[in-house]
Amino acid sequence: MGAEAELEALRRDVQYLKDRQAIIDCIAAHARGCDRHDAEVLTNTYHEDGVDEHGTTINSGSEYATWANAVHAATSSNHLHNVTTHLCDIDGDEAHTESYVLVAMLTPDNKMATVMCGRYLDRLERRDGTWRIALRRSTVELAYTADASLLASKFFTSQGYLRGTRNHADASYVRPLTLDDHAERW
Repeated sequence: MGAEAELEALRRDVQYLKDRQAIIDCIAAHARGCDRHDAEVLTNTYHEDGVDEHGTTINSGSEYATWANAVHAATSSNHLHNVTTHLCDIDGDEAHTESYVLVAMLTPDNKMATVMCGRYLDRLERRDGTWRIALRRSTVELAYTADASLLASKFFTSQGYLRGTRNHADASYVRPLTLDDHAERW
């Protein structure tokens, strides 16, 4: 292989890696937007004409944050979306992804936790150089509920762990991150 061919192969490989990272960053931003109830971050993960399907509920990307934040606030005091296994098939400016997700939700009384396991099936498109979700379909394949009373125990609360918040007061927004914040703790 000549130098020009090697350089072209390297260019394609670098572009592929940049696209993969931008796509996974979009999916991670979606999870963060859900967990922090950050409507701006969440809405920015969809194209203006993007669509989200959660069961029989279908929202436009611009309406999804309002719906998701209301559902999460009504059913849990806190939650975490954990994206795990991620597969990605990129074809030019279109990508199809399958991302496994574990969503842990703490009941409003902080006594029980529910974990829902499923997948996000996404079609992302690169428009004007930016990858965003054009269509998301969600599956639920397993769910279970467990005792979360440990969180109220004296042993645990004496540890003083940070507690995530559903707003910009969350420590993840602090720049630069310091020990001098007034973060919420258990």
